[in-house]
Amino acid sequence: MKRRPLAPTLDSRRSERALCEALLSLRSVAEMQAFLDDLCTPAEREAMRERWSVVPQLLAEKPYRQIHEATAVSITTIGRVARCLEQGAGGYALAAARLKPARKPRSGAAS
Repeated sequence: MKRRPLAPTLDSRRSERALCEALLSLRSVAEMQAFLDDLCTPAEREAMRERWSVVPQLLAEKPYRQIHEATAVSITTIGRVARCLEQGAGGYALAAARLKPARKPRSGAAS
């Protein structure tokens, strides 16, 4: 019997939205870690950790070489993340801004 290749019926936009909704439904770091353990390979997790680890340093305008020496992330990956920060969809910057601790008023400052 001749095998026919199956035509994909997956709607990628709908699937991506469903994934985003699943991510948003998680309520703790532990839940997110469990989900990522199931969703991603160890190599995919490592790649995401590396990319995210350079974001704050790029936002602090540290040189690529210094970031590489501190993180062991390749210069190529650092450049890709930098390009996303400058020309991407804004996700890195948005997440970094939301995670930045709120500035506390200085002691003795007039309110």
